[in-house]
Amino acid sequence: MYHSVSDGLHDPYRIAVSPHRLRRQLRWLRARGLRGVGVGELLRARAAGRGAGLVGLTFDDGYQDFLDEAVPLLLEHGCTATVFVLPGRLGGTNAWDPLGPRRPLLSEPAIRAAAGAGMEIGSHGLLHRDLITAGDAALREETARSRALLTAVTGGPVAGFCYPYGAVDARAARAVREAGYGYACAIDPGPLTGTYALPRVHIGEQDTGWRLLLKRHLHPLRRRALTARESMGAGR
Repeated sequence: MYHSVSDGLHDPYRIAVSPHRLRRQLRWLRARGLRGVGVGELLRARAAGRGAGLVGLTFDDGYQDFLDEAVPLLLEHGCTATVFVLPGRLGGTNAWDPLGPRRPLLSEPAIRAAAGAGMEIGSHGLLHRDLITAGDAALREETARSRALLTAVTGGPVAGFCYPYGAVDARAARAVREAGYGYACAIDPGPLTGTYALPRVHIGEQDTGWRLLLKRHLHPLRRRALTARESMGAGR
């Protein structure tokens, strides 16, 4: 789970990784016979019994630096990723972060450029609102409306959703499923873990090789793995 790929900005939420660090992390993956892919591709491969050696890479919030910095590095290392964007804030900034610097978000042309480079486009909601506290109308906007808008932007189906702030409960997961998504990513969903609440590991600037190794081994111990049946359910 990545967010911004940038250098030199004040980073109180620890959401940034520098291009230099990302290059080293991707090199670390490739040196171990691993390849980063979008989550949709990972789930389809697992359902077909060929997911060995694949690692799902995600970039939340849809920052412009995903296209400028991350995409060239991903392609350089033979990888792809899923970027979760906010169709209600296209070309805007991360106004939901009160303490952090303003970071520009992807515009419609930039999203299409990322998709054209082979990246999966998913929804991060409409405006980055917490779905647990959202009313019914806001919940529909964040899930169903955001998917409809992204479908219009990309010209293709939008399979993936990512919960803003990683916040998910049974009501939010049900809304995502009913909106037509094939899967959804959370952070640490506990007993809700499944196709509509996939757990992820945060990766940041401090994650050197030994920390990546530790996180790789701890992840399956801390989070329940999906069964083959659950992986197949996400491929629709």
